[in-house]
Amino acid sequence: MRIKGDGSIRRFYEEENRPLYSKVSVVKCAGYEPAGVELAVRNTVNLLGGITNFIKPGSRVLVKPNLLMSKGPECAITTHPEVVRAVIHILKEINCQVIAGDGPSVWGKYIENVDQVYDLTGIRKVCREEDVRLVTFDKRRMRAKFPLTTWLDECDHLISLPKFKTHEFTLLTGAIKNLFGLVSGTYKTELHKDYFEPPEFAKILVDIYQEARPALTIIDGILAMEGDGPATSGKLRALGLLLGGADCVALDTVMAKIMGISNQEVLATKEAARRGLGENQLSRIKIEGEDIDKLNIRPFILPVNSVKINKLPLAVKKILKSLIRYYPYCLDPKCIHCGRCVKVCPRQCIRLSARIHFDYKKCIACFCCQESCPEAAIGVKKSILAKIIGL
Repeated sequence: MRIKGDGSIRRFYEEENRPLYSKVSVVKCAGYEPAGVELAVRNTVNLLGGITNFIKPGSRVLVKPNLLMSKGPECAITTHPEVVRAVIHILKEINCQVIAGDGPSVWGKYIENVDQVYDLTGIRKVCREEDVRLVTFDKRRMRAKFPLTTWLDECDHLISLPKFKTHEFTLLTGAIKNLFGLVSGTYKTELHKDYFEPPEFAKILVDIYQEARPALTIIDGILAMEGDGPATSGKLRALGLLLGGADCVALDTVMAKIMGISNQEVLATKEAARRGLGENQLSRIKIEGEDIDKLNIRPFILPVNSVKINKLPLAVKKILKSLIRYYPYCLDPKCIHCGRCVKVCPRQCIRLSARIHFDYKKCIACFCCQESCPEAAIGVKKSILAKIIGL
């Protein structure tokens, strides 16, 4: 295996006898015009010391964008192809062999059509134009609790390109969460079923991060998402920023700050910092580029159910667990009866007749149905007690 669990960036720094510290770059970028994106991506990397601080010249690099589903880049669900293109250009300048790919959404026995995802997100077009091999994550190697794509074994470095979005289940999806796409095939469903409580799922995300730490991560926040993300139920937000760094914990901490979220509310970030995998204290993160305190960014609209219930003390949550609930429900006027929610449900608690029906006794509120719905036809409703106490 070439990409070790302790991260190729750590080995490279140790070999070069360079200091290790958490550093995040924040760069403005107004839109996705190719020349402007390339300049902004280069600035993002140069503020961190340049690409050779992270990637050895002539090495083999796996570039992993966030390609959740088959939607165009204008929907802000997936990493924009021009961000991918800019990274490819930078890597080619140091004679790297570049490979690109992702493992799109997989729920239940239903796997997103990878070819369709690559076509509609614009990634195939960029890879064809830049003569870069575009691969699928169809082969896997088992790790401690999960299988990851074997392309990690074939490459010297991993570069991760997440999208700046809120997330119904994990509050935000950024540097750490993007690595969930490395999990091979339908095993994503098994992880959702086995670790459906948010704290347990956060630990699995950190397990993945610990196993496959990127050498460099660049977050596409030029057009971001707020509300009930990370898919069609979210709302577009023109943020105009790129974030870069080697420490995914620090990146997600800065991302949370920009969103208006306490870093203690993001469970995966908190767990990763507890394990010593990165820095989640802003006072210990050196931010290059924009001063985020002077950007005057309006706090992001957050998912309906992700924050408030997690703020309750654990003892209170255990007592009220059966009474404070959030449920998916069908927004009938938007529903096109495609049946995707039925296929994706890890607990098989959705059925389709004249309309969508949920078996709430079996529902674990993972909101996979909402995340995979192509028409934003799945909403969230609260239990009576949640409404009474203002959650």
